[in-house]
Amino acid sequence: MQHIRLLALTLGTLFASTAALAGDDHGGPVTPKPYTAGATLTKAIQASITPDQAVEILKAGNARFVANKPLKRNYKAQVQTTALGQFPFASVVGCIDSRAAPELVFDQGVGDIFVARVAGNTVNEDILGSLEYASKVAGSRLIVVLGHTSCGAIKGACDDVKMGNLTTLLEKYKPAVAAATTPGEHNSHNHAFVDEVTELNIKQTLQKIRTQSPILKALEDEGKIRIVGALYDTSNGKVTWY
Repeated sequence: MQHIRLLALTLGTLFASTAALAGDDHGGPVTPKPYTAGATLTKAIQASITPDQAVEILKAGNARFVANKPLKRNYKAQVQTTALGQFPFASVVGCIDSRAAPELVFDQGVGDIFVARVAGNTVNEDILGSLEYASKVAGSRLIVVLGHTSCGAIKGACDDVKMGNLTTLLEKYKPAVAAATTPGEHNSHNHAFVDEVTELNIKQTLQKIRTQSPILKALEDEGKIRIVGALYDTSNGKVTWY
């Protein structure tokens, strides 16, 4: 009986070790392996994904989300496979809004995407540094600036809200507020105005990434990554791309 327990323990340890090592393909030449939806990403799979393909993967994932047909995933297996290495294909800069989680909106699994979130959506040196790591070091093929409709932070900027540290954050959205030209009241009561400010902020954030990070701009110019904008509609779950 003791021998049986020992064998079971040994096999269990070996299985856990093998599962963990499955995603750890650091070192040595990598042979690209075609991506299939729902597959846990390894370096070989990541190597086969182009920036354009990364966009299509997220579009397909959002289509599944809208249709309420998410892929069935074994999250425990994905945790084990990615334990010693991660090879996400995309990075998303989004809002902290509880309705707009990128992993859900794009129907992605463990180890698929990097996500940086802050009220509204903007970048600073910390987020830019994170994106530089994701793209230059970890091999992410795509950066998505994901805004969303009915954004509380954007509305707060439109209304010139002042509240503690939030005041400084909302100042980052004031250039979009100032650039908006929608007729009528320039506050959160004018939904068309809020929508315009939201879209302008996405586009201004894209420009910030390119102007404030020479590393990311060079990667984009070389065709190694794409930097794109997107808008999530909280009323129907659909993502529109810019």
